[in-house]
Amino acid sequence: MSETKQFLAFTKKEFFESLATFRLYILLAVFLILGMMSPLIAKLMPEILNLAGGMTPGFNIQMPEPVMMDAWLQFFKNTGQMGMLALVIIFGGLMSGELSKGTLINLLTKGLRRRTVIISKFVAATLLWTLAYLVCLGVCYAYTAYFWEIGSMPHALLAFFSLWLFGELLLSLLLFGGTLFGSIYGSLLSCLGIVIALNLVAIVPSAAKYNPMTLSGGTLALLSG
Repeated sequence: MSETKQFLAFTKKEFFESLATFRLYILLAVFLILGMMSPLIAKLMPEILNLAGGMTPGFNIQMPEPVMMDAWLQFFKNTGQMGMLALVIIFGGLMSGELSKGTLINLLTKGLRRRTVIISKFVAATLLWTLAYLVCLGVCYAYTAYFWEIGSMPHALLAFFSLWLFGELLLSLLLFGGTLFGSIYGSLLSCLGIVIALNLVAIVPSAAKYNPMTLSGGTLALLSG
């Protein structure tokens, strides 16, 4: 069998596995909720605080009227934190699961190339992540347009692409850790360790423009010009 056919067959197998293990459904549900939450939190937060202030003597916080940019602030915050955490947990066993069970041994001994396995898993995970991200972004945009008039958003494509690209980085780290250590714990810990290291590097101001963490944390500045 040619390598192209191997790639297509193994990628197809990954999609069926994501359906059988409910990985796709869980991923879509999580990011659908995050997409709905972001504009709703931005819209309702002043009312929630006012209600809390009325119930608690001496507790009074005056918040300005929410605007469109508050919804996108919540979007980048929720997706960049809770969303990425969910992505890491859901795809933590992307490679390590099959290595620990030994299910790849028969396929590899029959001629399946190792690089085909890795590329297929990465492509399948990328497509699932992209679908979930687009659902999250689309729902957030629809709710934001319902509550506010969508105004000018400079560099919107770059801002939203940057957050998606950070998700790709996490998938790459999970795949690398799973291949290197052969366990889900090694996959998660290696990804977490590199993210922590990048956060420590971010302390140095001169290194910020070269730090991949900027893809997740500096996106709102693009939308605000």
